[in-house]
Amino acid sequence: MALTDQSTRIREGEELDTAVIDQYLKAHIPELTGEPRISQFPGGASNLTYLLEYPGKEFVLRRPPFGHKAKSAHDMGREYRILNQLNAGFPYCPKAYAHCTDESVIGAEFYVMERVNGIILRSEMPAELNFSAEQTRDLCKSFIDKMVELHNVDYQACGLGDLGKPEGYVQRQIGGWSDRYDKALTPDAPLWEPVKAWLKDKMPADHHKPGIVHNDYRFDNVILNPQNPSEIIGVLDWELTTIGDPLMDLGNTLAYWIEAGDSAPIQLMRRQPSNAPGMLTRQQFADYYAERSGIEIKSIDFYYTYGLFRLAGIVQQIYYRYFHGQTQDKRFAQFIHMNKLLEQMSLQVINKSQL
Repeated sequence: MALTDQSTRIREGEELDTAVIDQYLKAHIPELTGEPRISQFPGGASNLTYLLEYPGKEFVLRRPPFGHKAKSAHDMGREYRILNQLNAGFPYCPKAYAHCTDESVIGAEFYVMERVNGIILRSEMPAELNFSAEQTRDLCKSFIDKMVELHNVDYQACGLGDLGKPEGYVQRQIGGWSDRYDKALTPDAPLWEPVKAWLKDKMPADHHKPGIVHNDYRFDNVILNPQNPSEIIGVLDWELTTIGDPLMDLGNTLAYWIEAGDSAPIQLMRRQPSNAPGMLTRQQFADYYAERSGIEIKSIDFYYTYGLFRLAGIVQQIYYRYFHGQTQDKRFAQFIHMNKLLEQMSLQVINKSQL
C-alpha cells in the first residue's frame, strides 16, 4: 500500500556493510537465507533506522547517530530490553531479535527488530485516507487512549521496575535538561534563563502514581493498520523510555502538538497532522487525557512549558553536532531557528500562566 512507510537510499556517510550485517544476522537469527537488501528510513533526527529485506522476511536495524552523543542517550541495549519485556503488558512493541554490543561489527552498538508494516503519519494527513473530521477526532482520541494505556501498565509485572527512579523525577528532569542544554550551547543559541528559573520555581510534586514514560510519543512514532487506519497496531522509538511522572510525558507530547490556530512560524515546525480538521487542541488533548486517566490536571502550563524546554534541549544537542561538523545532515542547519521559536512559545505560556 502506497501509504505505508517507505525506505529510500542510504544517506552519504551512513552506509552499512551488507556482508558484515548478513554474517551477523545469520549467526543470530535461524533460517535466514539469501542476501539482504539494505535501505534507510529517511525520518528521524536521532538514531538511524535501516530496512533489511531478506526473501520473505523484513527487519529493522537501529544504531546511534554518527558523531557526538550524550552519555546516557542512544542506549541500544536498554531499548532492546524494553521491547522484549514491555510487550507482555503493552502489546504494541515490535519484537526484538538481536542486540550487538560489539562495536567493531559496524562501528557502533545496534539491535534488530521485526518490521511492523503500516501507515506512519507525517506532517500532513494523507488525502488517500479520506478521513472526515469525525474519523480524525476518533483517531486522535485513540492516540491518547494508547498513551493512557501505556501509563497504566504494571511495569513491575513486566520486570521493568528498575528501569527508572520515580522519586524526585520532576526535579531530576528540570535539573537534568538544564544541564544538558548548557553543555550543548553554541554561540548562536538562546540561554533560556527566564524559562529555566520559572520551571524551577513552579515545580510540582511528583504524581503519586508513576508509570511507564515513553518520552517521545508522537504520531510519527505510532503505526496504523493499513486495512483499518483508525487502529494503532504499533508504537516505536523506545530509546528514552523510563519510569516517572505520567504528566511530564503528557507535556512532552503536547510540545510536539501544533494545533490549527498556531501561527505560521510555529506551523513550520509541525511533524504530524495535529492541525487537521477534527484533531483536538492542546487543552482538549489534556482534558481528554485527564478524563480517561482519572488524573486531575489543575494546570497544564508547567508540563507544557517543560515539554517545550526539553524539546529545545533535544534540538540543541542535535544542532551542536551539526555546528561542530560531526554530522553533515543539512536538515539540522535550521534547528537553531526552531530552538529560538520554542523559547518564544515558552515565554508566551509563562506570561499568560496563572501559576
